[in-house]
Amino acid sequence: MSAQFATKRLGKELQKIRNSRLPPGIELVSAENLEEWLLDIQVLDDNPLYQNQTYRLKFRFGSTYPIEPPEVVFVKLSDRPIPMHPHIYSNGIICLDLLGQQGWSPVQNVESVCMSLQSMLTGNSKNERPPGDDDFVRANQLRPKDIEFYYHDNTV
Repeated sequence: MSAQFATKRLGKELQKIRNSRLPPGIELVSAENLEEWLLDIQVLDDNPLYQNQTYRLKFRFGSTYPIEPPEVVFVKLSDRPIPMHPHIYSNGIICLDLLGQQGWSPVQNVESVCMSLQSMLTGNSKNERPPGDDDFVRANQLRPKDIEFYYHDNTV
């Protein structure tokens, strides 16, 4: 696939997002170019871990999108924390098979990724980070898309 294909696909996604409403709790913050977008998400149920919280996501798209997944991380801002979750590291890196080579499909898009993350947060009842969070955050030098996660717990 060429970068031209990625550009065309992202242009269509952005046009759709701007012309129609995103699902509740998802808002496009910035899409100045077709390389990096910022979106805010909220959990809209009564999960006490995430009530009244808004989280910022950063999407980075490569020239092989949608064949390869975007790089998606939570971004910490003064009013936007990193959500506490057993699959989200304190530096914002998300351990979710959908965002890896094995779980990604080109039928996925920005909207479906945001909805999957909302769902992941909605179903969580554990107020904890992944095992080894401190060591991972301190030692990791890889970009999220270059990390090979071992997906062992689908219950959270």
